[in-house]
Amino acid sequence: MQKWARLLYQPGVPLYGDTRVTGSKEHIDISKRAADEAVVLLKNENDLLPLSGDAPVAMFGKASYEYIKGGGGSGDVFCKYIRSLYDGLKERGVRVYEPVIEYYRQEIEKQYEAGRAPGMTAEPDLSEDMVKGARNFADTAIIVINRFSGEGWDRSKVESPSEFSPWPAATSMPTLSGEVFPDGDFVLTAKEKEMVSKVTASFDRVIAVLNIGGTLDLRWVKEDAKIGAALYMGQLGMEGGLATADVLLGKVCPSGRLSDTFAGTLEDYPSTEGFHESYEYVDYSEDVYVGYRYFETVPGAAEKVVYPFGYGLSYTSFDMEVVDAAAVKEVSGLKKTVNAADFTEGNDGFCFTVKVTNTGKVAGKEVVQLYYSAPQGLLKKPARELGDFAKTRVLAPGEAQLLTLSVSKYELSSYDDLGKVSDASYVLEKGVYSFYIGENVRNLTKTDFEFNNEEDKVIQKLSHKLASVELKKRMLADGSFEELPVGEHKDINTCIFEKMEPGTEEALVPAVRGRDSYFLTYPYKEGAKTFAEVAEGKVTLDEFMAQLSDEDLIHLCGGQPNTGVGNVFGFGNLPEYGVPNAVTADGPAGVRIQPETGVKTTAFPCATSLACTWNKDLVEEVGFAGGEELKENNLCVWLTPAINIHRSPMCGRNFEYYSEDPYLTGRLAGAMVRGIQRNNVGASVKHFACNNKETNRKHCDSRVSERALREIYLKAFEMIVHESAPYTIMSSYNVINGERASESHDLITGILKEEWGFTGFVTTDWWTRGEHYKEIKAGNDLKMACGFPERVKKAQEMGAVNRADFEQCARRILATILKFD
Repeated sequence: MQKWARLLYQPGVPLYGDTRVTGSKEHIDISKRAADEAVVLLKNENDLLPLSGDAPVAMFGKASYEYIKGGGGSGDVFCKYIRSLYDGLKERGVRVYEPVIEYYRQEIEKQYEAGRAPGMTAEPDLSEDMVKGARNFADTAIIVINRFSGEGWDRSKVESPSEFSPWPAATSMPTLSGEVFPDGDFVLTAKEKEMVSKVTASFDRVIAVLNIGGTLDLRWVKEDAKIGAALYMGQLGMEGGLATADVLLGKVCPSGRLSDTFAGTLEDYPSTEGFHESYEYVDYSEDVYVGYRYFETVPGAAEKVVYPFGYGLSYTSFDMEVVDAAAVKEVSGLKKTVNAADFTEGNDGFCFTVKVTNTGKVAGKEVVQLYYSAPQGLLKKPARELGDFAKTRVLAPGEAQLLTLSVSKYELSSYDDLGKVSDASYVLEKGVYSFYIGENVRNLTKTDFEFNNEEDKVIQKLSHKLASVELKKRMLADGSFEELPVGEHKDINTCIFEKMEPGTEEALVPAVRGRDSYFLTYPYKEGAKTFAEVAEGKVTLDEFMAQLSDEDLIHLCGGQPNTGVGNVFGFGNLPEYGVPNAVTADGPAGVRIQPETGVKTTAFPCATSLACTWNKDLVEEVGFAGGEELKENNLCVWLTPAINIHRSPMCGRNFEYYSEDPYLTGRLAGAMVRGIQRNNVGASVKHFACNNKETNRKHCDSRVSERALREIYLKAFEMIVHESAPYTIMSSYNVINGERASESHDLITGILKEEWGFTGFVTTDWWTRGEHYKEIKAGNDLKMACGFPERVKKAQEMGAVNRADFEQCARRILATILKFD
């Protein structure tokens, strides 16, 4: 097939042979296997699980009928079917008390007809007679609880004051949230509590299943002795119900581990206090103490934890033994950013060999987690930080496997943003660095190996980038706060000419590029060097670009129309020079193609559930399958993975993101990128950076210290750039320290391109509020979904941008298109 044939001619042919892979059984099987490994067993008293499968069960809670496969907005996926837990149990031949299911079906359908959305429905009343009938049918009850969130709103009733809202005022998701969850969706509603109370009073064998995409108050699960077992189901895509049924029945031994810390109340998370303090800003005052870094470090925080980071039970047992530990010359991770000359010992990290033995009675998988603790020193540090992890293959009883885990000195180092040791540098402070191996952040064994760093050492000397100017204080390891230097307020709306009218940039679609008449057998501009000649090596990219006008280059810097089944627009599209239109697709839980096209894709587990697998190889397999579906449908860039940190449980898009931990996020999402790009299509890693709140997301300023920015919120991006070379990075909507992310030269050029050496192109998020000429000047190469060429041309005439700026952006875009088949 000729290069770009899919892009130019849109053939509706299968990727391989005669059968399409999109939504195929093979891909659905991959989704199912990912779901199998994402389920987390939270509780299993007296070996209540696994169930035999022969005895009947009764199911309670509206979520018994209403399964939530993932979140809403751009993270939604249109697939052939979804299986609820009820469907999964029935598929496996389990008898379920049908009258209760039928009751929930009728009640939920009534709420849908009244305008409620799936997952945003109220728990119906449960009569004593219905519970009694169910108890006469079965002695085992399964309680199912669900939650839903989506793009454009947070898990609260707070409305965004933005000039544009996707929700009609009377039916907005925040409005629905306030109606259904008057006390917030982090806790059970009064009706849910009533339902749980009735079930636990009537049944001695009770199992809780949590169909949720984020954290929830689970004290009612852990502390209620009447609830003998519990599963964190997560949001598992189209086969989630079958996967959960298989875990309940012991057909799959649970191997999922939590990717977040579950605390008892929203107020237990330090990010909650100021989350809705202002529409205009959020102070990241907890600094690097996010998630378990807070709960395991700050005095008094540990007892607030219900289930710790990395936690998960199994139907079998394992033994872990460190059989070897050594300093090594090279380790996996961020070695490319480390200058070997800085290490006088001749090594840049530490390697651990761990023997894992299945000491139980059934086959299963185990996750080995490596943590380290650094000396407090002048910079102060979390008590534990994840250094590496690995998952075994399926081990039969008595079988063992050796796993290798490693951590680099760069990873052990801390960023000094105030010059306490060495200004604007990653430093290893003097003192003892200890290492721990275990099952989760709480259940750890200290290894005999320690690293005694005898003097402070600079690992990497940098310069200040995007330093905070209005964050007044930040948390320290003992829970106290230190004051931070404050700079001048920055006006995010400065423009050299009249500002764009509020709302006029929202949802504008790209203009269709017109063509002069041309000779049919030679459709290119007369005398033009064609892009195909660049691909064939006959013409250099510089020679090709030299013939383009300023207007052509500006055109390349903006989004282009949809073609084929695309619905989120493309880039490129200079037909007179043979540049194809490369179309994008939403993610990240599957390739999102609108249902009216007739194309149904595979719905994979949401990102948080993928993170709960702790399985890099499996996530890469998911990425490869998604990349195949992207390519088969003549699409070029999958807008995934989304890797923002779970700073707060309240963020409405947490289901799209992996974890509270940047290392777990970077490793797993990096595997996703590698899988996608093995197909010669692109991943777009998003949202760069600090997109941790949806309310007023295009204007809200994330005020964060330079240290927290580098160690927490940028770290996963850095890892992926070095380890997986993504084709594109997507800048975020929000403001960071007084600068719109898409307009920040420090962020996009200074850190991403110059410090990290990123060679792909940067795209804005869709219809960002940033000014196009300022984005180009910052190094943000592509403005989606459409550019504003007239405003850019006016800025050029006023001397704010020049041809060299356009060329730099266009070159990156064109170089990326050359990578596509």
